[in-house]
Amino acid sequence: MQFNKRPLKQKLKTASKRSASSQKWLQRQINDPYVHAAHEQGFRGRAAFKIEQLNHQFHFFKPGKGVVDLGCAPGGWTQVAVRLVHSSAENPLVVGMDLLPTAPVVGAKMVQMDFTDDKAPTVLLDLMGGHKADIVMSDMAANTTGNHSLDHLRIMNLVKLAYDFAVKVLNPNGVFIAKIFQGGTENKFLLQMKKDFQSVKHAKPDASRRDSSEFYVVATGFRGKNETWID
Repeated sequence: MQFNKRPLKQKLKTASKRSASSQKWLQRQINDPYVHAAHEQGFRGRAAFKIEQLNHQFHFFKPGKGVVDLGCAPGGWTQVAVRLVHSSAENPLVVGMDLLPTAPVVGAKMVQMDFTDDKAPTVLLDLMGGHKADIVMSDMAANTTGNHSLDHLRIMNLVKLAYDFAVKVLNPNGVFIAKIFQGGTENKFLLQMKKDFQSVKHAKPDASRRDSSEFYVVATGFRGKNETWID
């Protein structure tokens, strides 16, 4: 993906009609080069560049790999995965799952479902033709309340649920990628992952906003695990 990373300098024409917080968010959006690049290249959001940059660093997407995108809406990560594993309508290798309805992505199977539902792993495996996944990825984040400590705990709980799902459906040597926010409780979680995967690394792609505490964990070489892990 190619784009101009230089900050843009456009002014919000309807600023006087909006709240201060709304003005700030919209001003940031119209001057964000990743937002513009996503629009120009047909991606459903700037987050598509995050997973592309993570793959450029860690090389987990390979042709023929089966991918599960948890919390896939609006579908930007799914779009990138489809392209990089060479998924197609004739041979779909990517499944996107979300509580929200998500517009179809050519080359992927999209399902509207809560991944914490007890039936979700079975539904997923059926969609993948009975095969387990090679990659499970999650860019999910819980809704925030403004209380940093509470928000961190809610976000980490969601990541742990995604991880619990991943260990049920991953092939040996599989990959787990997830967004995590700094706050302290992630340390115990990362230690658990190091027991289950050969390599656990973290990174903050350029497409992540500088003022965000988010980073991404990339765990590779799943050792295989029969039981689920619950903190």
